[in-house]
Amino acid sequence: MSRDARWKALLDLLVERGRLDVEEAATELAVSAATIRRDFDQLAEQQMLVRTRGGAVVHGVSYELPLRYKTARRASEKQRIAKAVADLVAPGEAVGLTGGTTTTEVARALAVRSDLTTGAPALTIVTNALNIANELAVRPQFKIVLTGGVARPQSYELVGPLADGVLGQITLDVAVLGVVAFDAAHGAAATDEAEAAINRLLCERAERVIVAADSSKLGQRAFARICATESVDTLVTDGAVSGDVVTRFEEAGVAVVVV
Repeated sequence: MSRDARWKALLDLLVERGRLDVEEAATELAVSAATIRRDFDQLAEQQMLVRTRGGAVVHGVSYELPLRYKTARRASEKQRIAKAVADLVAPGEAVGLTGGTTTTEVARALAVRSDLTTGAPALTIVTNALNIANELAVRPQFKIVLTGGVARPQSYELVGPLADGVLGQITLDVAVLGVVAFDAAHGAAATDEAEAAINRLLCERAERVIVAADSSKLGQRAFARICATESVDTLVTDGAVSGDVVTRFEEAGVAVVVV
């Protein structure tokens, strides 16, 4: 079992039971007690749980794997994807960024582009993600527009009808979507319907739409649809994607960039 899979299993068990001791977790996951102790210590450092003598208890936050944990998963793939997405953005454009770990990396990749250090503005960034706005607000060359809404603590995204007033009055050159699932037949989707609704509005306001998704998200379905496949112009993903999946997206009219 990989570390990511083990950490998710530990967090799932904690949410279910509220408390977990080292020996119990080691038995459940068929690994050594030393491995579990190390996992508990590392998860405690990331504030995913509270360490106790001999075990751990669930952190006092509502549970959906929080953004700060998910950032560590497939980090190198997300960074490569992010750089490729950032390279598709031209100076002076208005860019919509949804929340999520991959789009956060896109924001960071845009921030370090040498040709975007000056401008009036170099880019206009429209986002519903508090963490992305916070990271880019210190870049005076970027104009940051934050939608209204109610913050979701799991993803740092603003959701709800308050965002409609902003998004209904703007036009974007490109919208960059982070997704939970993207399937050639069923389109792009999220687990939360409120997040999906905001992402859908960003797509509708954009001249072109880019989905930034690692290969584990492809060919998958999720609860709340964001948009149909034909609404997406470009998919940027990592090299672990299968040729069959690439072919299905290309046949649906999506340009696929593999990094």
